[in-house]
Amino acid sequence: MVKRIGLTGGIGSGKTMIAQILEAMSYPVYYSDVRSKDLCNHHPEIKSQLIALFGDMAYEENELNRTFLAEQIFSQPELRVKVNAIIHPIVREDFNFWSSQQSSTLIFNEAAILFETGAYKQFDAVVLVCAPLHKRIERIMLRDLIDKESVLQRINSQWTDEQKRLLTPYYIENDGVQPVLVQIEAMLNSLQH
Repeated sequence: MVKRIGLTGGIGSGKTMIAQILEAMSYPVYYSDVRSKDLCNHHPEIKSQLIALFGDMAYEENELNRTFLAEQIFSQPELRVKVNAIIHPIVREDFNFWSSQQSSTLIFNEAAILFETGAYKQFDAVVLVCAPLHKRIERIMLRDLIDKESVLQRINSQWTDEQKRLLTPYYIENDGVQPVLVQIEAMLNSLQH
């Protein structure tokens, strides 16, 4: 039987690194954010709805205007809810199709906001990647070349690790101290039984 496992964590937690390790171990990983970006650029339903919501500024040269969209949704939470309602059902449909093509006993869906959207309920289990706030800030500033204030705005738009821990027994501490491979092996062992 195939188990569908959500893999999540706040921005800067290192969930993509954990997903890449799982992939290197031959587990299929669906990268929701990557697929979402692709679908936002090419799916006619998403494009028409985002243009209806934000106007022509939503797209530049047939690509989603991410900078414009980020400015809108991080400062207006109600718009973020509307954008998620447009994009998430289509990404979920895409994941379901992808899942049906996999043959592994465990398949992973790497996604940032599984708990916030309630999507975690659609998985057999969810693994939470956690990291201390100072590490997350440092990682995001380096990765995205943005200031601390912008990082905190993004972090504050998501649930805290403490809120998420209440909803799953599976978590990996990516704090740069505890070895992640040992934690991944233990998590895989637990999920396969």
